[in-house]
Amino acid sequence: MKRFVLLSAVVLFFSSSARTANPCSNAGSAISKDSSVQVPLAGNTYVQNLVGRTRTLTNNGIENWTEQETQFDTYLRISRPGTIKMAMNARTEGQSKLQISLNGEKRTLAIKGNEFQRYDVGEWKVVDTGYLKITLSGLSKSGDRFAEVSGYEISGTAINEKTAYVKNNEGNFFYWGRRGPSVHLNYPFADNVNASWFYNEVTVPEGQDVVGSYFMAIGFGEGYFGMQVNSNTERRILFSVWSPYSTDDPKSIPQDMRIAMLKKGEDVYTGEFGNEGSGGQSYLRYNWKASYTYKFLLKGEPDGSGSTTYTAYFFAPDKGGWMLIASFKRPKTDTYLKRFHSFLENFNPEQGDKSRSVLFGNQWIADATGNWTELTGATFTYDNTAAKGYRMDYAGGVEGGRFFLKNCGFFAEYTPYRSTFTRSSQKQPPSIDFTHLP
Repeated sequence: MKRFVLLSAVVLFFSSSARTANPCSNAGSAISKDSSVQVPLAGNTYVQNLVGRTRTLTNNGIENWTEQETQFDTYLRISRPGTIKMAMNARTEGQSKLQISLNGEKRTLAIKGNEFQRYDVGEWKVVDTGYLKITLSGLSKSGDRFAEVSGYEISGTAINEKTAYVKNNEGNFFYWGRRGPSVHLNYPFADNVNASWFYNEVTVPEGQDVVGSYFMAIGFGEGYFGMQVNSNTERRILFSVWSPYSTDDPKSIPQDMRIAMLKKGEDVYTGEFGNEGSGGQSYLRYNWKASYTYKFLLKGEPDGSGSTTYTAYFFAPDKGGWMLIASFKRPKTDTYLKRFHSFLENFNPEQGDKSRSVLFGNQWIADATGNWTELTGATFTYDNTAAKGYRMDYAGGVEGGRFFLKNCGFFAEYTPYRSTFTRSSQKQPPSIDFTHLP
């Protein structure tokens, strides 16, 4: 944190945040002037029930669609009620029959011809705001493929300049938009504190441990530390430190600017990472579980010779003690820990239509002498996907005395940028014997 297709069916309906009324009804708000938007499928669509490994969604839209089980969900967000009209740009080999449904109201549409054409789908009355979901599914086809579809034209009085969707692929936003917005909590503290330690606790609620999620517990000026869901069978505790040399290619880092691994825990992998900056990476494959609370501890201090050493520890309830993840030396760096934050991201673009959330509680910092300071305030921010208005399914706040973050899944609510929150004070610092850490 990209052409030949045959369109057989389109099922258009609303998520729980956007309901429909009788399409023949004239009830609702005052009539507004129609506007229209062109919604590219490539940045706003998710493939459901994919059969085989053939890519059916590319930067051109839908391609290579041969199986009737496969469906395509496309999302956009409306900010006012009114009418919704839909048309699609599609072509087929032979003939295809489409089904169009808006909250259960089904219609069918026939398309034919191997040249792209504009097909009118229909019109509905929308009485609420929020995300709309357009689903394409196949009814019948005379050729090998259902359809090639590049995008939708959405118009009507419900469409205006605040309609949210990924508009184009500038800056690779078909990829970033499908990943969804990343959200952050920034923890301020006094400038006169030389923070040598940062402590945080993380709980992923039941059912929120979606594949592709990174629940990042301890972010700091030079790296990050948290836990991931890498697949249905693998989970990791991940700790990384960026090199002071700015590049996405770790092999191009000069030798005197490379991150040095000083020590690592048992069964911990260490190596390099790239693509989003470069540096040293470590991870432990560990089957952490939803609803359990895990503790994260980071030490960061200058070594007196122009470098700073960062050491990460992880505490799991089933282990009963602190585990060393890794210790890295960052050259040309002379600093204590700073810019504390946590974040929630989805790193798998195929999973951006699934909501996830996380709780962060009991944040503390300590100086080199072990004097603890509790951090009870946080500021909410988000990434460029949200800042551009391409995705608006992001939230943060306080829940049950802990901070929370939530993203993806196309839910209706969203939290304003730089909202501030205060959790209740625990008043009891962590009980950690620093001298006996591994």
